[in-house]
Amino acid sequence: MLPSTLAIIDDDREYAEYLSKFLEERGVRVRVFPDSDEFLTARDAYECDFFVVDLNLPGVDGVDLIRLIRRKGPAGIVVVSGRVGSDVFEAVLRAGADMYLMKPVRFEQVALAIEAVHRRVESGRSQVAVWRLDRMAQKVIAPDGARIDLSSNDLVLVECFVAADGATVTRTTLCERLGRDPATEADNVLHAAIYRLRRRIERATSSTVPLHSEAKVGYTFRGKLVAV
Repeated sequence: MLPSTLAIIDDDREYAEYLSKFLEERGVRVRVFPDSDEFLTARDAYECDFFVVDLNLPGVDGVDLIRLIRRKGPAGIVVVSGRVGSDVFEAVLRAGADMYLMKPVRFEQVALAIEAVHRRVESGRSQVAVWRLDRMAQKVIAPDGARIDLSSNDLVLVECFVAADGATVTRTTLCERLGRDPATEADNVLHAAIYRLRRRIERATSSTVPLHSEAKVGYTFRGKLVAV
């Protein structure tokens, strides 16, 4: 099984374009970034399910970029690069990559590597850590036990994700529950509300927040979230 969404970060535009087309034909939604700076400044860039990274990138070096991606969560990372050197393989794996493929490599081989790594990641997610909403205390309890205070808007959002039980909550639903008109509410206002909720949780716990954007649809809490 291939991931639903994937980011390719590679300054070889022709290679990235053809790899993107190859994966899209297999049902993957692909975003392509020609350098690390464009990736780092893109909205929701880290929320892709998988990352294919080159090492010889303009801007932040590929190994450093892998470290940044890995800090955000357990998503699969496959390096596809022509960089040579005795320490390259060790460097990329220590940075957090799951697999290293040397260019030139066939697209079929890249897809097989992505599938293998994604299968491992999804298998790990099946042993879901439980997040809890304490309604009386108005707090989220992270899997590591950290208790995070919620604002009134945060509470409304979290209640939506509890009710959805892992399904995607649409932008319309979130806006309506916040008392806003989805027909006139700018996308960046809702995004800012979600961002504040995520940052509030991230500051209090080392647990990865499994809250993901679904392009042009809404947001999904992909972990186990229950009310107590």
